Amino acid sequence: MIFILDFARAAGCLVGLAVGDALGAPLEGMLPPEIPVTGMRGGGVHHMVRGEVTDDTFQAIGLVESLISCRGYAPADFMGRLVRAYEEAPEFYGPTSRTVFALVREGCALEEAAAVAHIINGGSRTNGSVMRAPPLGVYYPPRAVREVSRACSALTHYDPVAGECSAFVNQMISEMCRGVTKGRAFVHALARCEHPEVAERLGDFRRWPLDSSLDAVLATHAAVTVFMDSDTFEQTLVRAVNLGGDADTVGAIAGALAGAGYGFSSIPHRWLVGLRHTGRLLALSRGLCAVARE
Repeated sequence: MIFILDFARAAGCLVGLAVGDALGAPLEGMLPPEIPVTGMRGGGVHHMVRGEVTDDTFQAIGLVESLISCRGYAPADFMGRLVRAYEEAPEFYGPTSRTVFALVREGCALEEAAAVAHIINGGSRTNGSVMRAPPLGVYYPPRAVREVSRACSALTHYDPVAGECSAFVNQMISEMCRGVTKGRAFVHALARCEHPEVAERLGDFRRWPLDSSLDAVLATHAAVTVFMDSDTFEQTLVRAVNLGGDADTVGAIAGALAGAGYGFSSIPHRWLVGLRHTGRLLALSRGLCAVARE
């Protein structure tokens, strides 16, 4: 098997993540709309500007920039970028990440913050570490992406189920960015999954109803299911964001998968024009591909 990083799929992954975020953000916290949303729009609980993104994309951008700067995953550098992004737009962040960032700002040791936040919040199996981490799938080859995905998740999410969900998504992305079909990438990710609940839910994904939830397993299941059961990038994203609920995050995860699976050219032009960060994300994609090939 030959793995050669494909720029079109890498760019599709990063831009696709942001497109899903921007499409889903105005639908966050709502019931599924009666008439499906198919275009960029503003509004919602965060009073979004049309084509703008949330912390899903901000955190992913921070990870890309850290990977480029440090030539790999560097926890302290990445945490610094996460905290700075949080300080600029705290309203977007979920309970797990907010607590961790507050602890770090107060001087809590990096290796202890996630565990303390887990105790304070009574759990940490939320989806924030899944949505931000697809750049790891672009940067790392299939043989390495699983363990680094779990480590990156554990930086903020102490519950191992969040790490397993992130590893599953990133395993698929790593393989698809290197020429593997989505069906084979799914089989390989499932074979490497070590958490029984994640393996059961994703292994028989059509058995379960879709729940666009803050829960890491439910959000990952929804995103993986709409991707596996769709034939195009547009079909995947329309299905993902119109689930409502945590629509920006499920949209971001599904967009990253679909972009890696179908490539940048599969993203509808109207969404590329409507997204406010397309140029920046393409430049970051080039930089990430350059360091990944070193």
